[in-house]
Amino acid sequence: MRHGRKTIKLQRRQDHRDALLSNLVVSLIEHEQVKTTLAKAKAVRPFAEKMVTLGKRGDLHARRTVLGYLTNNKPAVSKLFGEIAPAAAARKGGYTRITKLGRRQTDSAEMAFIEWVDRVKVETEAVDATGEAPKADAAPAKKASPEKKTAAEKEE
Repeated sequence: MRHGRKTIKLQRRQDHRDALLSNLVVSLIEHEQVKTTLAKAKAVRPFAEKMVTLGKRGDLHARRTVLGYLTNNKPAVSKLFGEIAPAAAARKGGYTRITKLGRRQTDSAEMAFIEWVDRVKVETEAVDATGEAPKADAAPAKKASPEKKTAAEKEE
């Protein structure tokens, strides 16, 4: 019987599974959103949330523990401790969100996005001086290339 066994095996050996989960968490930290299969997203969620909990502690032992789990990826660890963990400081858990995307065309595997919950706050805080959010249908202003800019300056 499997009492107390929560490990999702993903049909891999332990060393391969540990490397896969570590790489997915590093990708999640670097890109803040990862598209993967639903099973992998559900497997990486507790691992990623443990890393954020360690990041919220912020001491040297927590940093070295995270470095051990994330295969000595120092830029990802510094981003975790510097940006992601402080953004989740007010939360007591539930740092990630899994969004189902449907089935993949080739093998019909369930696909999902896994992302940080506090990532949305950074994107929605982009308001202009009037206090309103920028309109999505407005076209961005075109920037002149350096060649055109110099040509326009020559005309003036």
